[in-house]
Amino acid sequence: MAPGARVLHLSDTPAVDDHGLEVEADWKPVRHHLGVRAFGINAYAGQSGQVVIEDHDEADIGHQELYFVASGAATFELGDEKVEAPAGTFVFYEDPSLRRRAVATEADTTVLAMGAKPGEAFSPSEWETRRTAKIERAA
Repeated sequence: MAPGARVLHLSDTPAVDDHGLEVEADWKPVRHHLGVRAFGINAYAGQSGQVVIEDHDEADIGHQELYFVASGAATFELGDEKVEAPAGTFVFYEDPSLRRRAVATEADTTVLAMGAKPGEAFSPSEWETRRTAKIERAA
């Protein structure tokens, strides 16, 4: 592999067991495993009926978030509105204060979550840093 490049298949990305999120899905810290520093990126893999994106907003840190349904399907809540998102769908939350949540509606649903604060260098959240430190200690 060329220096400065990495390849990681989603199925080879270890899930964090004790992630502390209010989701029933597996959290796969893609950013951590690839060493991405420019933006946040995670994957959430769940089954039909499981919460894959917890009910939250990003008002405190100002992140815009882009979700991509890589497989399966999910129902996203955009404030008071619900949107069906089959595989291949992008859902973008431009307003960090908008409440968001997603529930898998098919088996083997995987949602990628990407985000950062516009105009600022990315810095991992305290929550992510604390949770991925457990990976380092286990390795």
